[in-house]
Amino acid sequence: MTTPADVYEVRDPELPGRLLSVERDALLPLLRARDDGDFALPVTACPGWTVRDLLAHCAAALSRVVESRYEKDVFSPESNQRDIDERSGRNHAEILDELDRGMTGAGPVIAKSSGRLDAVALGEWVHAGDVRVALGEPGAYAGSGLPFALALLAQVTGARGHVPLHADLDDADEPLRLGDASGARPPARFIGDGPTLVRLYAGRPVDEASYELAGVDAAELNIFG
Repeated sequence: MTTPADVYEVRDPELPGRLLSVERDALLPLLRARDDGDFALPVTACPGWTVRDLLAHCAAALSRVVESRYEKDVFSPESNQRDIDERSGRNHAEILDELDRGMTGAGPVIAKSSGRLDAVALGEWVHAGDVRVALGEPGAYAGSGLPFALALLAQVTGARGHVPLHADLDDADEPLRLGDASGARPPARFIGDGPTLVRLYAGRPVDEASYELAGVDAAELNIFG
């Protein structure tokens, strides 16, 4: 796997859509093959939510993007719960069908958003990892989407002027530079693998992963907190 070190310098508008498409092709067949009971499993990363709840949230968020529906409190905890509640009468297949449509149709809309919606695609990919953890599936926060997710993470953190960080990744040929590129703050350093880096930025547990982080507290990296 090769991840460009300078990806944050110029926004790639097609990157969020590519990430969603790759994840759609990997995740949807897995979910369609699971038993109904698996959708009732709790999601540790989202306390109080089941797998079904999280998938309903993901489907709703992408539908909002595709349809440009943004209420005043959109994507707030209250809005997210309303979206889940509104889908309570749908069966699992209908939830997955909406998710499929969203992961297919949101990319072109996000591409035209001047970066404003890039983090939505990244968040959807992280939630796919949350679902894999809940289902006991391997490859959480990894797999074929990881190179795209890392590039998008660099793109999002650079646009936000997030804490600068140089990541030497075990599973990439080039170092990844994230966050503010102005030089106003010396970059922090990360040594480890890509999934662990994603977990840190997403505020997910890193368990007993082997990595080194210097110059920044792990909590400061979280972009979804």
